[in-house]
Amino acid sequence: MASTTSSDAAKRAKLPSLTGLRFFAALSVFFFHSSLTDSPIPPNAPINPFADAGIADWFSTAFGKAGYLGVSFFFVLSGFVLAWAAKPGEPVTAFLRRRLLKIYPNHLVVFAAAMLLFAGSAVTGVADWLPNLLLIHTWWPQPTVNLSVNPPSWSLGSELLFYMLFPALIVPIRRLRGRTALWGWSAAMIAGMVAVQLIATHFVPDTPKSTITPISGMQFWFGYLLPAGRLFEFVLGILLARIVLAGLWPRRVGFGVSLALTVLGYAAALVAPFQYGFVVATIIPVAALIGATAHADVQGRETFLRSRPMVWLGEVSFGFYLVQGVTIFYLRSLLGEHTYGVPVALLVIAGFFAASLLGGWLLYRFVEMPVMRRFGRARPRAATGPAPAPAPVPSSATEPAAAREPAGERTPVTAAARD
Repeated sequence: MASTTSSDAAKRAKLPSLTGLRFFAALSVFFFHSSLTDSPIPPNAPINPFADAGIADWFSTAFGKAGYLGVSFFFVLSGFVLAWAAKPGEPVTAFLRRRLLKIYPNHLVVFAAAMLLFAGSAVTGVADWLPNLLLIHTWWPQPTVNLSVNPPSWSLGSELLFYMLFPALIVPIRRLRGRTALWGWSAAMIAGMVAVQLIATHFVPDTPKSTITPISGMQFWFGYLLPAGRLFEFVLGILLARIVLAGLWPRRVGFGVSLALTVLGYAAALVAPFQYGFVVATIIPVAALIGATAHADVQGRETFLRSRPMVWLGEVSFGFYLVQGVTIFYLRSLLGEHTYGVPVALLVIAGFFAASLLGGWLLYRFVEMPVMRRFGRARPRAATGPAPAPAPVPSSATEPAAAREPAGERTPVTAAARD
């Protein structure tokens, strides 16, 4: 049975729990990167710091699909929060300006750091780094391009495509009405994700093998890195927002159920054919987790995810994710290929975490926030006619502040919906 939450109430709801949940998605990517047996940075040396072969194998196996889960979560969440916060009638240029300001300054800072630190090893020429600078690098099938400079930035190529298409996608999706249409199109998006992997498996060349995965480089590019294939997750997120806004989220699928589904989906990803662990095995749990968490926020339920520490961690999660190419891959390269006993290996991972969290906070505090404050706010429209007569002064001093705010300037969502 669906919830009876009204659309108007949902639109006024904040989403602090979704903000907090973002950190766990970024954390799953962190453990994935820390457990790699082959770095994406040449010469593709191991990142995994454990000397004991059994422990090292367990670590790499346990978190071998965590990064894929985390990225898929971010792609679905991106569609969800953009649809949740979308303002009808907002100029496309204003929307795109805010979105580019959200990702591009952070990208430029980490790009510059990676170019400096990896010069001569991971970066070989302008044909490799220029597409990365422009965030079009994942349209190239060559690993020297699509994972160049700062490897985690590959996902920003997909995000850029999402932002460019969102103003066109939201128009027909807003016209969908009723449970059948919204859930039916959601199922179609999942079918599209399955189709991508079927094509990658049966129609994309399976040789030569990738240096960092058990499939070919072309299959990895087509099934995972290519932005067009990730559109299905983004559109699913838009549809999920419409479902929650319409009060059609199933009551029985709460946070606990969705978390259990996530555990089962991740277990399935570990045993499924490699490429089906990218998205297919975990997409229903990811969708359930996002929908259930947003629904809890709409209903005003208290969750640990909406605590101040978790919201802060969620706010710095984008930077925390983006710097990992430097804080994990570069710092590990300074250690050579040395491996360590359990206590020292855990200290190494803790050092990676501290450096990544610090880097994420620095980006958020000194790049993202100043840029968004200076350039991200909507510009007032110039008056085109005679000035209106002054509004009557309210007779009550208790008039809500919202009634005095300029139309179109209110953003009734937290950081989750701003990102």
